[in-house]
Amino acid sequence: MVRQERAVRTREALIRSAAEVFHHEGFTAASLTLISSRAGVSNGALHFHFASKAVLADAVESAAAGVLQTITGPRGPRAPSTLQRLVDATHELARHLQQDVVLRAGFELSGEACRAARTDLRLRWHAWVTAMVDRAARHGELRENVAQEGVAAAVVAATVGFEVLGTRDEVWLSRRTVSQFWLLLLPTLASHSFLGCLEAEGSAPR
Repeated sequence: MVRQERAVRTREALIRSAAEVFHHEGFTAASLTLISSRAGVSNGALHFHFASKAVLADAVESAAAGVLQTITGPRGPRAPSTLQRLVDATHELARHLQQDVVLRAGFELSGEACRAARTDLRLRWHAWVTAMVDRAARHGELRENVAQEGVAAAVVAATVGFEVLGTRDEVWLSRRTVSQFWLLLLPTLASHSFLGCLEAEGSAPR
């Protein structure tokens, strides 16, 4: 049991170390020696858990997908509407991207042209946003003349853009930036009966 727990801790340390190195150096330039060194283990221990850098990157993406599932999955008090749930999730995504290097590296790996993403977080985020916009439309939360595809495209383009720009300047991932985006967008897409109840700054306490 002790050996198993140690193996789990080593694997988790390697995934986090890899996320840090992938984030700072990029996948191509990332060194397995640096990753193992930052994790405090030998190269042999790294290769015991991960056969290659590509396999390690897949593990980082998988761990990041778990974080994204926590953000988009059901949790805590339910938002009063689907649109508010979507607003809240964008704030949660931005906050986690600031604080969790594994999630940030997972998103960045999804955009690496030199490798095929096994778990494309940007595609998963797009699919979830699309599903939420569809649900909001079915619940009468959108204006009648609003194109659902356009709403989903705007939200995904903005949030993924914030993620990319936030690599250099975390102001793009701030609550203020995300709130300003929704202050501009919500009046153009939300039906009159729902607009007054929506909080662009998010309904969940920070």
